[in-house]
Amino acid sequence: MHTADLDDATRKAARALLAEVFEGDLTDDDWDHSLGGIHALAWEGEELVGHASVVQRQLLHNGRTLRTGYVEGVGVRADQRGRGHGWAMMAELERVIRGAYDLGGLGATDEAARLYAARGWKLWTGPTYALTPTGITRTQEEDGSIYVLPGSVPLDLAGDLTCDWRAGDLW
Repeated sequence: MHTADLDDATRKAARALLAEVFEGDLTDDDWDHSLGGIHALAWEGEELVGHASVVQRQLLHNGRTLRTGYVEGVGVRADQRGRGHGWAMMAELERVIRGAYDLGGLGATDEAARLYAARGWKLWTGPTYALTPTGITRTQEEDGSIYVLPGSVPLDLAGDLTCDWRAGDLW
C-alpha cells in the first residue's frame, strides 16, 4: 500500500520493526527514505514481521536520467527470517518496479546481498557518485553494495552511476 494509506499504528510498527532489525542504527533520515512510495508488509497474525518499500528516485547513467524504483527499509524480524517473507515482499516491489520504472535500485547490506542476487538483481561494478548541492561527488564507500534490477533501458554495469541528492545516506 502507499504511504498515504498506512494508518498511524502500522507506520509506528514498521518504524519500530526496522529499528529492531537494524539494531538501533535507523536514523530519522533512514526512515524518511522509506516513505512516499509503496510499502510491502509481512504479517504473522496481527503482528508486523516484515517491511520493505519502493520510492521514486532519479539515477544518472550514460547521459540519461532514469526513473528508478529505489528499494528502502527492507527488514524481517530475526525470528521470522528464512520463512519467505523477504522473498514475498521483494516480489511485490519488483512487480511495481517493472510496471512503473526504468529500473530498480538499492543499497544492500552484506547480509541481504544474496537474496537480491538470487532474485535477479545485478551488482553495479562501476563507480558510484551523487549529485550534491556542490556538484557531482564520488561515493566510493558505496561501491560494491549497489544493486540494480534491469528494465527496459540498456545498462553498462561497469559504467558510472549517479544518484540524486537527499539528506542522510545518499545511497
